[in-house]
Parts: sequence; structure tokens; C-alpha cells
Amino acid sequence: MLTTLVASSKGGCGKSTLVTQLAAQWAQAGQHTAIVDADRQGSSFRWATLRPDNVPGVLALEGGRRSLQKLPPDTQQLLIDTAAGSGERELEPYLEQAHVLLVPVLPSSFDLHATLGFIEELQSINRIRRGKLPVALVANRLKPWTNASQDAIAQLAEQSAFPVVAQLRDNQAYVLLSALGKGIFDYQSEQVRNHQQDWKPLLRWIRRQH
Repeated sequence: MLTTLVASSKGGCGKSTLVTQLAAQWAQAGQHTAIVDADRQGSSFRWATLRPDNVPGVLALEGGRRSLQKLPPDTQQLLIDTAAGSGERELEPYLEQAHVLLVPVLPSSFDLHATLGFIEELQSINRIRRGKLPVALVANRLKPWTNASQDAIAQLAEQSAFPVVAQLRDNQAYVLLSALGKGIFDYQSEQVRNHQQDWKPLLRWIRRQH
């Protein structure tokens, strides 16, 4: 089982988007996929319960260490969605379980500042410091044609100890599909496939770590 932990110190940066889109991708690939939602808002849990019958199902469990004990033995992909502001203490129940840690970040000065502080905190965690838990940043809701997005990517690359492995463009489809319990990988239209390409570097990075 591959366990992907998604965390950030900043709320509204796209943790649940990462979790649900990856879950849809792996479910569509025929893998038994589960989400443990440790965020009190329960967005990922609610998304999984909304998935219609015409797409592969995703098991959802509300968070906490005990949820990990309830996973079916045939689970192949596990995604853990954490609450905003989580630090080492809040992440501790999941750090030993995780194979990779993803940190989404938005291209704004507030988000960059918060993320760089969170990165410093992550570097002090023993398992990460020893190189046992790979960490990657995912730039989210980018408008690639703007200076703000370009500057954000350059600043992250320059100041972060962890790589930026994917750049996801801003698209209202993520919001609309989430309300239906779906993701962009549940569709194969030309427009959606164009945005699926944004996720390929992230999926390749995850496979390499595992």
C-alpha cells in the first residue's frame, strides 16, 4: 500500500483538491483507494460519499489514528487529508505510515511566507531530516501567464529545500466536479485531458519515491 500524506500550515491552499483528484485518478486506474480525512471540515470525506455509481468508488474514513486500523487489507492507495495549521504534533500519527508528503501552495505572498515557515518546521522532523520521508511542493491554482505565478514558482525553487514537482493551473472545473464527487480523471474530454497533463509530473514523482 502506498500512503500519500497531504499537509500544509495554510488553510484553503488545495489539500482536499490534491487528495480527491489523486483518489479519482488511482480509482480510475483500477486500484483500491481509500481516504482518511483528518480535517474537521471533512471535505474529502464528503467528496467520497458523493461519488456516483458510474465511477469507481473511493472508501472514506473520518480521521484519527484509529481510522488507519479500519482500512481493508486490499487497500492499494491511501491518501491522508490533514487539517490546516497541522504541525509535527498533529501529523505524528501519520508520519510513520506515509511514503510521501505533499505540500500544496498558492502563488500569493501570504501563502509563500506561510509555506516557507512550514517547510522549516518539516525539516526538523526526524524522519524527513534523515531522508526517509520524501517531501514535495505542489503549486496550485496558478495563472501561468501572470507575473505573480511565475515569481511564486521562482521563489519556491530558490528558497525551498524541497522540489516543486507539479504546477496546477487554476480551473473552475475542480470546484464544480468536487460538488459532484468527481474529479478530472473521471472524464476524457479534450479540455479535461489538457488539465490532466498538469498532474503527470506529480504522479511520476510519487511512483519514483515508491
